[in-house]
Amino acid sequence: MKEQKWIHEGLITESFPNGMFRIRLDNQDMILGYVSGKIRSSFIRILPGDRVKIEISRYDSTRGRIIYQPETYDKN
Repeated sequence: MKEQKWIHEGLITESFPNGMFRIRLDNQDMILGYVSGKIRSSFIRILPGDRVKIEISRYDSTRGRIIYQPETYDKN
């Protein structure tokens, strides 16, 4: 059985040197996030102040994976 995940939107507030980011979700929770493989392989730059979608495990709600950055993908 595949693990269920929650998807939230949030704002990058801080960037760490190892590819991790502190993210403030829309419900004001602060979590630690890392970049998914699809974004990493596309060389998309994520900076503090960017809005992102993040996938959070139901088992550990303090960490998540950044799966989408709307501003980057919407530009044609």
